[in-house]
Amino acid sequence: MAGGFRKVRDSESRGTGSGRTGRYGASRDDDRTGMWPPRKKVCRFCSNHAPTLDYKVVDMLPRFLTENGKIMPRRITGVCSKHQRRLAASIKRSRHSGLLAFQGE
Repeated sequence: MAGGFRKVRDSESRGTGSGRTGRYGASRDDDRTGMWPPRKKVCRFCSNHAPTLDYKVVDMLPRFLTENGKIMPRRITGVCSKHQRRLAASIKRSRHSGLLAFQGE
């Protein structure tokens, strides 16, 4: 193979051989696979009935921590950037005041 290019078969170039079409790996009409685009995550703190984001609310903060005690990123929790910064600050305050552990159990 000169130049590092892979030879493309006719079925791959037409998109008929592999059975995977579309952006998410399957066609949207194919009900057997269940492959739909992922739902957009909505920030739970931006909603109308939002819980207060405070470092003293110890029962809510561990939801945003991993088993090892790391703060989960925005892409996993679905929190907006403004509330992610406030969440990280409240977790750090809670750790320094002794309400939350620095490491996981």
